[in-house]
Parts: sequence; structure tokens; C-alpha cells
Amino acid sequence: MKTTRFFHLFLAIVILLLTIAVETAAADPEARSRFYMPVVTSGTGDSIDCDLNKSDYGSLSVSGSPQQGDPETNPDINLGYRGYEENNAARKLVTLGPVWDKKAPQFPAMFGDRRTARIRRTYQRYRWDDDCDCPKDTYSPWDATVIGLAVQPGEKIYTPDSGYDIGGGYEYQVMYASETGITLYIGRDDDYHGYVVHIDDVCVDPDLVKLYRKLHKAGREELPALDGHEAFGRALNSEIKVAVRDTGHFLDPRSRNDWWQGR
Repeated sequence: MKTTRFFHLFLAIVILLLTIAVETAAADPEARSRFYMPVVTSGTGDSIDCDLNKSDYGSLSVSGSPQQGDPETNPDINLGYRGYEENNAARKLVTLGPVWDKKAPQFPAMFGDRRTARIRRTYQRYRWDDDCDCPKDTYSPWDATVIGLAVQPGEKIYTPDSGYDIGGGYEYQVMYASETGITLYIGRDDDYHGYVVHIDDVCVDPDLVKLYRKLHKAGREELPALDGHEAFGRALNSEIKVAVRDTGHFLDPRSRNDWWQGR
């Protein structure tokens, strides 16, 4: 039967890809956290349409000196390039102290129903060695610095809410945007003095990626800007990766008194 032959061919291709992934991870420990399998569509041929039909994304001028170099290979801008490693931290919200900032980014707003998303996996980000321009280790005072939140493939993903206004009614400056991830900054300087939120494994709206790349190529004197709880893409699979930083330091994204207040 033609259907049977096709199935056997498909199965052989999947086995080959898995074999390559395992061999790559064995040869290079860093690849375990940075190897991405191709997206497999459903049996009906359905695929994720990332276009949100939004062509009116705004932008704001950047204060101070713009970033230099390629953002694709900048570990401070691109979380996927920096990499992270799965660990065994508790997959639940944790209480780490009092509420320090009532205006901090609130992660429930990343979802249309503003739910407390289930934590599927926990990770540690790699520290970066500037001398070799390579990952150093995963040391952190926190048990987790990246979390994988449960989502439905194709689910619309939004920016977190915050109590800040960086100008024009916007809450975030887009420091980085690609087909699979975004980096949001509460601030106008092209740096890391305030909160930075990384969201990976999201198919970012192509119009937003196009605008970001256009403004980056023009010298980053302006960058795209987004409001709180503003849709910017769709989940690529059943988990999105989220990390948060303040003044450059990666913090624990499970903290209920910071990013999940009242939960």
C-alpha cells in the first residue's frame, strides 16, 4: 500500500533526525540545551500561522548609544544563543520574599485568559565567558533562571503586564525579535538597566520581526515598542521558555511575589 510505504519512509526520517540529535548532544554537552528539532505539523497538514494581521506596530526613539554588533550572536540580547540547561528545580511558584515592586512585569498577562500557567520544566541559563565568547557554567544563586510554561501549540502569546510607561503609552522596547523569540525591555536606553524579559519558542508575528530588523539595520536609533498584554506571536509547541532579568542579573521566574503577584 502507498500509505504504508509513506509511513515507513516518514518513520525512518524521524529516527534519523533523533539519532543525529543524540549524537550531537553526546559530542557537545552545550548542544543539549541549544539543539532544536524541526517543527512537526499535525497529520492533517495544519501548521501554525504566526501572522496576527497587525501592521501598525509602533516604535520609540532610543536614548543614549545604540547596541553594536550582531544581535543574533549577542548572549545578552538573544537567550537562544546564550543557551540554558534543564535542571530539577521545583516546578511550582515559590515565595522568595516580600513584594518589592508592585509595577514589576506580571506573567499571567502573557496568556489570553491571564492564567497561572503550569511549569512544565525548569532550566539554568549559562553564564557567559567573554574571553572565549562561549558558555561558562550554570552557577546561579537561584534554583531556576528559565522556566518552560505549558501552552497549546498555536496559542496567542502576549507581553506581560507592568505598571511602567516608557513613553507614548508603551511599556516595552523590543531589544530583539526573531522567528522564534523576543526580548522585551522596560526602558528607552539600548541597555539592561531595568527589567528584561526573554520569551523563546514563540513564533513572532512576521510584521514585528520585519520592523525590528529594519530599525536595527538603520542603526537602532529607534526600536519597536509594545504595550502590556499586547499579542506578538503564537506558541510554537507545548511550552514557551521565559526568563527575566533586572540590572543585567537573571532572576528566578517562579517568584510569586515578583512576577506572579497574588497567585
